[in-house]
Formats: sequence, C-alpha cells, structure tokens
Amino acid sequence: MRKKGMSKLVKYIIVTGIVFVLLEGLSFSFLKDMNEKAKIIEKEKTPGFFSRENSTLIKMKLPAVSYDGKGISSLLIVEATKGSGKTLVDIDNLLFWADTQQSIRMARYVAGNLSKNEINDYDLVYRVEANASLIGGPSAGAAISIATIFALNNESLKDNVMITGTINHDGTIGPVSDILEKAKAAKNSGADLFLVPLLNSADVVYESREHCQQFGGNEVCVNETVPRKVNIEQETGIKIVEVESVREALGYFR
Repeated sequence: MRKKGMSKLVKYIIVTGIVFVLLEGLSFSFLKDMNEKAKIIEKEKTPGFFSRENSTLIKMKLPAVSYDGKGISSLLIVEATKGSGKTLVDIDNLLFWADTQQSIRMARYVAGNLSKNEINDYDLVYRVEANASLIGGPSAGAAISIATIFALNNESLKDNVMITGTINHDGTIGPVSDILEKAKAAKNSGADLFLVPLLNSADVVYESREHCQQFGGNEVCVNETVPRKVNIEQETGIKIVEVESVREALGYFR
C-alpha cells in the first residue's frame, strides 16, 4: 500500500511539473507578445499603422477636453486580430466608463456593417490614453468606428485628420459639445482638417465681464455672462468640414 501511495505521489508530482512548465511557457509567450505590442505603441506616439501576420494595429489621435476645460489630444489604439469576436477595452483615467463602453459597442456595430471583413472573425482590443474627462462617453464614437473599420480592413489612415462626434446605429454622426476647444486641440496636435457633425462648425462661447452701475451714491458691480458666436475655422485656423455619417467621413481619412 505504501508503494502504491508513493507511486501516486510521484505521478502527481510529475503531472504537476508538466502543467507548471506548460503554464510558464504560455505565460512567457503571452507576456512576450504583450511586451512587443507595448514597444510598438511606445515607439511612436503619433497616429500610425502596424500590420503583422493576423494582427493590425491602428493609432489615431482624438480631440478631448481636460479637467480644466482646455482642449487636449488623446490617443486611441485599436487592434484587430483574427479570432472569435471578443472585445477588450483598456481605458486610462476616464470618468464616463459606462458611456464609453456603450459608445464602443455602437462603434463596433457600425464598423461591422461598413467594413469589408466579417467583424466576428476578429478579436478587438481598444485602448484610450487620455488625461481628460470629456473624451469618455459618446464624443469619441465616430472616431472609434473609423479606427475599427481601418483595423478590420488592414488599411492605414491619414494622420493629419481628426474627428469628433457621437455615433448612431445607422452610422450617422450626432452633435457634441466643446467644439472650439477640441478644434484647438486638433490644430495643436498637427492636424490640418477637423471633421465635425452637421451644424457644429460654429460654436457659442460664454464670456464673463464686469458691469458697474451707480445706484444713488453707491456703485454696484456684478459679473455678467455674455454669449459670443464663434466661427471655429476662423478662430482656430484649422479647416473645418461638417460630415453627416461615418461613411462620408471615411473618405477624408483615406
């Protein structure tokens, strides 16, 4: 009985060792692959295109708004790999997590309808790097759709074009806020064309001014908020084009 028990123990140790080695190999392979992808991302902080075997990686700049209301540029990374239709989202420092997830779901749906390849044959990884509060949520929907389409089609996109806008199920693009600040961000990041939703080429900004008035022997001063209509193209110096749908916007990125 003792020999039999020892035999089982030896077999257990051998099997456990084999499993451990296999897992170590898989873990090493996974980490190595992730490290290689990280090096690709870190190598170039500008928008770009990378294709390797069954994987395509697209990098695209997004206009965003920082916590203090200033326009900044963020980075969207979309990777499409031959697989079974899985989706992974890795979002850095964004507040509107639920809205962002819904935006990606809708963007993925639209991309599936407009790409030349079957979307369920690919695993998609989305990463957004941004120190911003307003990029999360609907405003990146149009950009995510476009980046996904280019990744699925194994195509490179122009790096001098940026877009903002929500995404609807039929591919139409809806309005967003803070267009002026986002246009400034696009201009500062090197873009010379900024695509916006219909009727969003002009914006209204509210400026504060002090008004003082005499009441009897006293002067009373108050802060007033005054609206000012802004032509964004004239204000920022970047060309603005209104687009109705993702299908229409795609042509500007090719």
